[in-house]
Amino acid sequence: MRKSHPIRRAVLAGAATVSGIVLLLSLKPASDPASAQAAGGAAPQQTAASQESPQGGSGQQTGAQTVTGDVAKTQYGSVQVRLTLSDGKITKAEAVQAPKGGLSDQKTAMSVPKLNQEAVAAQSAQIDAVSGATYTSGGYKQSLQSAIDKSKAASGAAGGSGSGGGSGSSSGSSAQARTVTGNVAQTQYGSVQVRLTLSGGKITKAEAVQAPKGGLSDQKTAMSVPRLNQEAVSAQSANIDAVSGATYTSAGYKQSLQSALDKAGG
Repeated sequence: MRKSHPIRRAVLAGAATVSGIVLLLSLKPASDPASAQAAGGAAPQQTAASQESPQGGSGQQTGAQTVTGDVAKTQYGSVQVRLTLSDGKITKAEAVQAPKGGLSDQKTAMSVPKLNQEAVAAQSAQIDAVSGATYTSGGYKQSLQSAIDKSKAASGAAGGSGSGGGSGSSSGSSAQARTVTGNVAQTQYGSVQVRLTLSGGKITKAEAVQAPKGGLSDQKTAMSVPRLNQEAVSAQSANIDAVSGATYTSAGYKQSLQSALDKAGG
């Protein structure tokens, strides 16, 4: 009996060892899912971080905007200008509508590219009319001005909503600026139409979007209209002197100017 005790002890020790190994083996897989979950948890964080940078980059492009001016009706067809602006500057100008058909096709092809270039260069509607395409040029300038006015109004609204009371006055002043076009005045040598830009109730700019053309009328228009524009801004009324040698054009200008002032409430 005494000799059998060591055997029993060996059997018990062996059983204990096997049990310990089984326990260790059973515990080992439990640690693997935890490590897998930890690894899996880290991957989505990297993905989320990588998705944030493209959004930030696209947000920086919000300064660019496209604005389309109102349609300007001319004797030979409609003209409409679309502008692309970046940080408040005109980077591209194009005519989405222009007179077409017959001789108008040639005049449009000749004038519109020049007008587009001038709009970008001048950064305003103060551009020269293309010789031989007076009506197209006048309509282009009219639609261009309305596109510029829309872009300024949009910028003013954005500035007013983005900051506090300090910017309220500037957005209010931009909201007061507006463009008014007078009625067409018929003269013996052609039509005259005046457009005014007003800010704070004062005329800041006057221009003839229509004027007599052809033959001697081209010279008289080129001589008289710039003077009449200056006088309208200086006088702040239609009480301006007629330009010598351009009586009919001056009279038509004053008539259209007065109708523009009436529309503006001046």
